[in-house]
Amino acid sequence: MKPIEPRPVKLFCGILYCEKSILQKAVKLLTDRFGNVDYNSSSFLFEVTDYYVQEMGEPIFRIFYSFENLINPAQLVQIKLECKEIEDKLAIAGKRKVNLDPGYMDYDKIVLASFKYNAQKVYLNKGIYADVTMYYRKGRFILSEWCFPDFKNGIYEKDFLEIRARYKKQIR
Repeated sequence: MKPIEPRPVKLFCGILYCEKSILQKAVKLLTDRFGNVDYNSSSFLFEVTDYYVQEMGEPIFRIFYSFENLINPAQLVQIKLECKEIEDKLAIAGKRKVNLDPGYMDYDKIVLASFKYNAQKVYLNKGIYADVTMYYRKGRFILSEWCFPDFKNGIYEKDFLEIRARYKKQIR
């Protein structure tokens, strides 16, 4: 069997933030690098952990943006590294003010990029792992057992279904 190129995938980014002005700067830097946003979710209060509070402050919110331009899934490594550069650029006194979690969606799954190893994650390159977080089946997303706690309560599913609908239109 010959290797085949993968189908283009839908790039999105989950963002943790406290200040709208920092979020706006982050989104501007993201669009400068990855193109126009074609969807953004509402902001959701992020209360499942206090892990980020000392660094970012509070209250913390999570929001999702998807991008018009489809990507090759192999680009996820470089995109995660570029998101880290944006986090560093917007940091104040060495403390992050945004946390950028890029990922992609294809017909069947949602994959997040991570710097952290775990048993279910697959190493890609340059210190980046792929984490299959959700699977799409019969009109809804099925959560993996290791997905983030805030994903488990289902509040983001409507947004991911909307992003998937946009992706399906693009690849037809």
